[in-house]
Amino acid sequence: MSAGLPQPEITILPSGLRVVTLTMPQVETVSLAIVTGAGSRDERPGEHGLAHFLEHMAFKGTRRRSAKAIAEEIEQVGGDINAATSTETTAYTARLLARDVPLGIDVLSDILTESVFDPKEVRREKGVVLQEIAAVDDTPDDLVFDIFAETAFGGQQVGLPILGTRKTVKALDDGLLRGFLAREYAAERMVVAAAGAVSHEVVVREAGARLGGFARSAGQEREAARYTGGERRKIRKLEQAHVLLGLLAPSHHDPDFYTAQIFSNIMGGGMSSRLFQEVREKRGFAYSVYSFIWGYSDAGLFGVCFGAGERTVGDAMAVTLDCLVKGIDSITGAEIDRAKAQLKVSLLMSLESSSARADQMARHLLAYGRVVPPQEIVARIDAITLADVSRVGRRILASPPTLSTIGPARPVPPLAAIAARLGTAHAA
Repeated sequence: MSAGLPQPEITILPSGLRVVTLTMPQVETVSLAIVTGAGSRDERPGEHGLAHFLEHMAFKGTRRRSAKAIAEEIEQVGGDINAATSTETTAYTARLLARDVPLGIDVLSDILTESVFDPKEVRREKGVVLQEIAAVDDTPDDLVFDIFAETAFGGQQVGLPILGTRKTVKALDDGLLRGFLAREYAAERMVVAAAGAVSHEVVVREAGARLGGFARSAGQEREAARYTGGERRKIRKLEQAHVLLGLLAPSHHDPDFYTAQIFSNIMGGGMSSRLFQEVREKRGFAYSVYSFIWGYSDAGLFGVCFGAGERTVGDAMAVTLDCLVKGIDSITGAEIDRAKAQLKVSLLMSLESSSARADQMARHLLAYGRVVPPQEIVARIDAITLADVSRVGRRILASPPTLSTIGPARPVPPLAAIAARLGTAHAA
């Protein structure tokens, strides 16, 4: 984090497209990312699953390349290419040698500007995505998260599964793909990022030459997320109940965002956390138990997830609630210090990866309009006090809870009882 280390370079092209690069002297490859601020929550009625499906279809052939050629041209120089869709962004990535950066940008630009969306390929790829949906349905510890988000945001687009449903995916077509691409992929909402053995001038030149076709602005203002909370239980004949209890948390724009992460870390962030020690180590009620923070642009979610057999799942929930409620008034300075160290080390370790740096720079520009220096994040974390963590913990526990379960979770108390128990922390 020395001031003498290379810093990100940023250029804004005439179209509004931002290019950001970071030279990492110890790295001999380059990680490229073209990230757009359009994700599943930008879909309109009749488009559920479209953002993710577009990501799939981008690799299925362009006017210049077949689907096979897209993969072969990258892999024949030893590189790899991939993509990922989230609730608020979609990223197209490649990693290769420095000399092959022009090729990487050319291929990524090609799939974004020249995809043909052949109806035959559309029909074929629907089958692939339907298999992906089936895989989630067959994996209860994944499916419980989809159910959780849907319940937390009461049927709003922000909470719907990114993959879509069987019904909505079957209804997608090439016209919808072209419409979404034209509407949501705008130059001002896109960032080209590169980290590693990279030349800023080369990336700017190649991006400017190949990505000039995107409109300066497009899309529409997102509907604000409205956290509702609620309960949804899915009965399945399983050996284990999968349980996810959640509450409203700060968004990643909120000054309390990092404080919420510290609270989550203390409660269930590692083997020394309260939930792990109480639920697993002392009582053996569950094999896996942990907490997390999800941050969106205008809301966040705090959650505790665990899996337990029918005989112990009710006890696991009772101990979880006790940890959350009693923990607010008994957090120690040692726990704060440990959580800060874990959060800082996790951040700094991730930034040793060129892929993580490229991704972080792009997402920071989309979210904050700048790349937030690691030193600034560390300073924010260091400034958090015990009083801050207790205050934010109370703030989180004051919101209506969300409960999602899959499997034999009948011993888990009803939502009203859970809310009443959590409310005792707010009243204290």
